[in-house]
Amino acid sequence: MGKIKVTQVRSNIKRPQDQKRTLEALGLNGIGQEVEHEATPSILGMVKKVEHLVSVEEA
Repeated sequence: MGKIKVTQVRSNIKRPQDQKRTLEALGLNGIGQEVEHEATPSILGMVKKVEHLVSVEEA
């Protein structure tokens, strides 16, 4: 599995609690923050849940 770079591009204000927790679990705490993760099925599922708040690219 490869690596992906996830960047938060939109705020989590006025979002459901589960989306806020998903961003936190991904390690994202603010707009512009980037994290790298292995492209595992669990990480890809988390990214899919908040895909409207983040941008994803291969690392």
